[in-house]
Amino acid sequence: MPKTKLKNYLLLHLLVFIWGFTAILGALISINAIPLVWYRMFFAVIFVLFFILLTKKSLKISLKSLLKFLFTGIIIALHWIAFFSAIKIANVSIALVAMSTGALFASLIEPLFFKRQLNYLELFFGMLVIIGLYIIFNVEKQYTLGIIYALIASFLSALFTVLNGLYVKKHEAEVITFYQLFFGVVFITIYILLSSTFTIEDFYLSISDVVYLLILSSICTAYAFVVSVKIMKFLTPYTVMLTVNLEPVYGIILAVLIFGDKEKMNPQFYIGALLIIATVIINGALKNKKNT
Repeated sequence: MPKTKLKNYLLLHLLVFIWGFTAILGALISINAIPLVWYRMFFAVIFVLFFILLTKKSLKISLKSLLKFLFTGIIIALHWIAFFSAIKIANVSIALVAMSTGALFASLIEPLFFKRQLNYLELFFGMLVIIGLYIIFNVEKQYTLGIIYALIASFLSALFTVLNGLYVKKHEAEVITFYQLFFGVVFITIYILLSSTFTIEDFYLSISDVVYLLILSSICTAYAFVVSVKIMKFLTPYTVMLTVNLEPVYGIILAVLIFGDKEKMNPQFYIGALLIIATVIINGALKNKKNT
């Protein structure tokens, strides 16, 4: 495997670990999903802007690109709202395993944008993921709403990952990230202002919330998002989404260590999760063998 590709695979796995920790932070932060995502994107925009100014990169883009980033910024905001809602309603383990359907969604979406034929092997592995998810649905019915939110988050994640695979060919990753996060903040801000359901208390932060949000917005958002867009130059959106399916492995282990009994599930849950994770590993091994 070329050194550049190996480096990007390793970076991708580091990102997956960071994203697994993101779910932990989401559970630790006391505020609800929408205020949480607003703070996350707001702080992340500041961090990314600071980096752009430091490296003297140009933010000048065409109106057409601006509209594209507006669209994906809204998708990203909705993705994170759905994801953190799943964590708040269910728990970290449920949210992360349900998010593993991203590879299936990517296998369906990617051919439309990259104009390639549908890969039936990818669909087969995606169906195995669905079977694993079906097992989890059957034994964890009390978390049905949380699973639905996580599935919505998974679809939106696959969608913006595929779109960024197109955008990164023409724009710097930092510039893409800045505009998408900025428009995400604007979108949520407008929604909050137009809604009558929010009060100032919804945005109150404890000291621990501030610490967790700074970690979430800097390392888990600004850094991870920029790097994830950059590696799209070297890895396909499907490969990225499939590797992201390892997120439950890191996240569930961390969740059990941190939250204890709250994260312990029925044995059938782990059978379904194991099926999903095994599918990721087997598919990744086959794709790697094919490319070597």
